[in-house]
Amino acid sequence: MARHSSALTSLCNCLRGMPPVDVEWTSVIGLANQTLTTPALIDFVDKFASTLPDDVCTYIRHIHRRNVLRNNRLVAQLEEAVVAMNGLGITPIMLKGASTLATAPEERRGVRLMSDLDIMVMPDEASMAVAALCAIGYDIDYQTPPESQRWHVELNRSHDVGTIDLQQAPPGPAYLYQSFGHALNHCVPAALGRGHVYIPTPTYRALMLIIHDQFQDYGYWLGDLDLRHLVELRDLNNSAEGLDWGELTSLVSGELMKNAVETQLFALAELLGVEIPRALHSRLIPRLQFMRQLMQARFPATRVPFLAMMALDLGNYRKAAGGAPQAAVRSRGLWSLPRVGTLQFLLKAAVAVRAGKV
Repeated sequence: MARHSSALTSLCNCLRGMPPVDVEWTSVIGLANQTLTTPALIDFVDKFASTLPDDVCTYIRHIHRRNVLRNNRLVAQLEEAVVAMNGLGITPIMLKGASTLATAPEERRGVRLMSDLDIMVMPDEASMAVAALCAIGYDIDYQTPPESQRWHVELNRSHDVGTIDLQQAPPGPAYLYQSFGHALNHCVPAALGRGHVYIPTPTYRALMLIIHDQFQDYGYWLGDLDLRHLVELRDLNNSAEGLDWGELTSLVSGELMKNAVETQLFALAELLGVEIPRALHSRLIPRLQFMRQLMQARFPATRVPFLAMMALDLGNYRKAAGGAPQAAVRSRGLWSLPRVGTLQFLLKAAVAVRAGKV
């Protein structure tokens, strides 16, 4: 990670379509591979091919071309799965990369690199959905134990290029969605080949991506940047429908979620040049979190000391989570240290190299 840290600005400039100036291509390509953004550089290559090294153009076009082939197979796999579920009366919700595949024009299919298909069904449809997928050859690779707070099942087939991650709820902790209402309130029906699905609105997709990165993947506590998802947020904002900043603001409740969302938006504005309303990227804690992200990207040794920044939002986290009985919350205090097991988990995660994260 350390050898790529100085390339972050150059890579972001490439993703923004800025003219290449003093680019150290070995580091930039290395960071693009690490952050899973290499296929997204195809627009930059097409724009500046005459001024770029031939081997850079050849490599990025090769990766993009292979990703087009892979994502075409994922689309066919997704359509087959949807048709199987439709046959039992289930209309699934497309999450994350699955929603991108379902909505992207064919010529833009190869821009996003993805490893699985995230699909959401209602809790009372879960067992039927699993049965529908098993009937077309899928095997259950992993299923959460009954006591788990979040149910999901990973299914695969030997001849597919990706797995299916079947879920009953949007990504991340349930308490962050309390002000959203039912997920279907933020979806529209759509056709997917011979099948029928629900597609979340761009604003809801953006919030799910942010919650996934900041809380399900612990990015807010660890100070991680997920550049691939920042590019996707940029593209959602540039889509025909675009992001509704007023709706986004109305759905964000509580100081913890507000700080996390604005941290992501701060990065989106500073790294990829997206115009964000000033009210959504001007407060102190999101600014400090973004400065931490940049510092950690440049100097990975700071990741462990910067875990102390969790203290900025420990109280807000405990207010938002609200899962423990109030008496227990009062006895521990909103600002008490996290449990030893939590600290050990975060320390281990802070020094781990995770695909897509910087």
